[in-house]
Amino acid sequence: MATSPFPDRVPAVGAHAAGRRELRRHVATRIVVALAVTLAVRGAHAATDTPAGLWRTIDDKTGTDRSLVRIVESGGTYTGTVERILTTLPDDDPQHLCRHCSGERKDEPIVGMAILWGLRKNGDDEYTGGELLDPHTGNTYSAKMTLLDGGRKLDVRGFIGFALLGRSQVWLRQE
Repeated sequence: MATSPFPDRVPAVGAHAAGRRELRRHVATRIVVALAVTLAVRGAHAATDTPAGLWRTIDDKTGTDRSLVRIVESGGTYTGTVERILTTLPDDDPQHLCRHCSGERKDEPIVGMAILWGLRKNGDDEYTGGELLDPHTGNTYSAKMTLLDGGRKLDVRGFIGFALLGRSQVWLRQE
């Protein structure tokens, strides 16, 4: 039997087995934590590689936070609906109705209204072929959107005819 360099610290019977069990628990805990972190990171990445989610719109003229728009995907087509108005400008309708819209949208509440529809993926981070409603003016434009900054920002462009002739807003992902 080997002698211990520390004779006053002789392990009790079964202490080695208890130490191995504790080591296994520690290793198992670290594996579970590492797996949970990996899944959370993958889930966060998956959420940012598509425009689906909640976006804070920023007015391109004033720089003011204007609204929250939820973009959803159905059958490969993306639609954006206003969930909340954040700022009311002096020339906005005080009841947040689409006073300048025509047809079925005329005088309807802007909250709950689809203002972006028909967009489909066209390349890595670009979505085209849809339309965009400006509820402030009631005008409808051709639309294109591009994910930026790893999916944390969304360039939303409304235009007539060619994408070069239009306006863009950069929206910020909220979730």
